[in-house]
Amino acid sequence: MSVDAPGIGRIQQARARLGDLVVRTSVRRWEDPLLGDTFAGAEVFLKEELFQKTGSFKPRGALTVMLDLDEETRRRGVTAVSAGNHAMAVAYAARVTSVTAKVVMPKTANPFRVQRCRDLGAEVELVEDVHAAFSRVKQIEALERRTFVHPFEGPLTALGTATLGLEWLEQVRDLDAVIVPIGGGGLIAGIATAVKQVRPECLVFGVEPTGADSMRRSLLAGSPQAIDQVKTIADSLGAPHAAPYSFSLVRRFVDEVVLVDDDAMRSAMRLLFTSAKLAVEPAGAAATAALRGPLRERLAGRRVGVMVCGANIDHATFARHLAEAPDP
Repeated sequence: MSVDAPGIGRIQQARARLGDLVVRTSVRRWEDPLLGDTFAGAEVFLKEELFQKTGSFKPRGALTVMLDLDEETRRRGVTAVSAGNHAMAVAYAARVTSVTAKVVMPKTANPFRVQRCRDLGAEVELVEDVHAAFSRVKQIEALERRTFVHPFEGPLTALGTATLGLEWLEQVRDLDAVIVPIGGGGLIAGIATAVKQVRPECLVFGVEPTGADSMRRSLLAGSPQAIDQVKTIADSLGAPHAAPYSFSLVRRFVDEVVLVDDDAMRSAMRLLFTSAKLAVEPAGAAATAALRGPLRERLAGRRVGVMVCGANIDHATFARHLAEAPDP
């Protein structure tokens, strides 16, 4: 399957339309003499998207979709399915665009995220798991005629996340590689589309949890695949399937997808907290885990961008993950 990718001009227009509804998040060179040879001499630049509105990158895509709705569609409201970050982004986007939102979340979703959605004004329904959530949101879409704002699929979603890739390369020039977490693929699809058009020689690596590797399986199969069960602490990366548009962009622009396990993400969470002073959710540590693990030798001595994509986690769960992290 081949799809049209947004050009740089269109990505710039999308960013201008988002305006101050999203923030230009910081990039920081990770400097700490105590890191030693942790990254094999790589020069690491953290893209701190955890400081985005609602604590993750998700508002970029949600707002790009919702700003494109006509007035009649807006009156009927929107619906979404998410373990948390996308739900919060849709709730935020609905609030700032004066649209009602009904979001469906699995019962396993972090209570902090559920409450944040409600605080932002969304109606929240809890269901058994992520598969049931997708089924329920289809019912809402049909019965209430709400517009479904997909958590990771579609041209407008990728256009929104492409603004992040363009911003990143404007902030740090001459990157040799970027590492981006993958849930459903909407984040990396947009980032890779922008990066490869601006700097084709820059490698783009995706990283998935071992218990939610739908994109890697899809690339191996040559078509979007589903997984029977999501099993990872990184619920933000727990998409049950890949989807055609984002898969097509990933296959075209992403150089490789690697896997990390839960312990690697816990250890990366602890490293980001103790060294970079960032308190992140497991998904936000996935790219760091990849640089410490499967990509360490390949990117030794290179200039590497590491995406820190989110920080929506309650303090008790965060502390438990750090306590359970294996010793370095």
